[in-house]
Amino acid sequence: MSAPTYVMRAAGPADLEDFKRLREIAGAGFTSLMLDDAAMAAKLALAEQSFASPVEAPGAERYFMALEHIETGALAGCCQVKSTIGEVPPFFNFRVITEAQSSAVVNRRFDMRVLIGVNDFTGCSEVGSLFVRPEHRAGGIGRALAQCRYMLMAVAPQRFRDQVVSELRGVVSPEGVSPFWEAVGRHFFRMDFAEADKLSAITDNQFILDLMPQHPIYVDLLPEEARAVVGACHKDGAGARSLLEWEGFRFSNVVDIFDGGPLMSAPRDAIRTRREARRVRLQAANNLHLAPRALIAAASVRDYRCVASRALVEGDAAKVDAGVLKALKLDAGAEALIWVENAH
Repeated sequence: MSAPTYVMRAAGPADLEDFKRLREIAGAGFTSLMLDDAAMAAKLALAEQSFASPVEAPGAERYFMALEHIETGALAGCCQVKSTIGEVPPFFNFRVITEAQSSAVVNRRFDMRVLIGVNDFTGCSEVGSLFVRPEHRAGGIGRALAQCRYMLMAVAPQRFRDQVVSELRGVVSPEGVSPFWEAVGRHFFRMDFAEADKLSAITDNQFILDLMPQHPIYVDLLPEEARAVVGACHKDGAGARSLLEWEGFRFSNVVDIFDGGPLMSAPRDAIRTRREARRVRLQAANNLHLAPRALIAAASVRDYRCVASRALVEGDAAKVDAGVLKALKLDAGAEALIWVENAH
């Protein structure tokens, strides 16, 4: 089959009830959806405004997207791109540096890792909020959902910053215990990990600025279980990290101040999907089941929709199934962006 099964599109106020249900499925660990009904409604309204905005430079836009199952209309997942982070609310992390210690008197030399509070990534764009309902996690849809964020950047790169970051969840037990938080954060914030995690999702994060450590922390002074998770991601995030690395993201020696998870970063224009995407004119065709796998996206932010399907590119034209045109709400001959698997 060459017709798409899912469409990735702008989320909006009409999706509120579906996102309430998705919030329950995702659970407390998924902070992007850890919002009360009013905050969720505001998030969806901002997403609608962001896609509709004619801006030509990055600002406070939040491109929150829904993964919709075409046949049933069910909300199957979500993802997001933030045009700018760190201005409101602030964006703080720990940078991990290596400090050399030596003494010729006792013939000793060794390196020690040190955590220093920073806001180095203020003013970057951020990709995140990637979630797919368990029953829909098949056929590479998670990867396609991740890539649709970079397809959006290819549509209008001027709306995003030159540097893009992504936070990966750190190591947290099934009971919600973070070894890093227990060794570091709890001493400064005097609250449970879950409470701090929720506050970071629903407040302006002023409490982080007020209470975060003001001086360097030597990693060697932490318990072994905390040292072991500095820069490590949750086992459920291993696939997400691999996808980020495939796109060109690298660990930046910066970790989350709550759970010690890694922060990955990449230059916007070096991200593989964004770099390899190209503009074409769409043509309806049949018998494309042997054509390469591809992502096809509408060439407009206002009308942004993206699907995974099969496509045959010939010059400046791309042959696609009629179902692709229908899902993208485009007519034959319309301009679109396409990324083709293994084309480079």
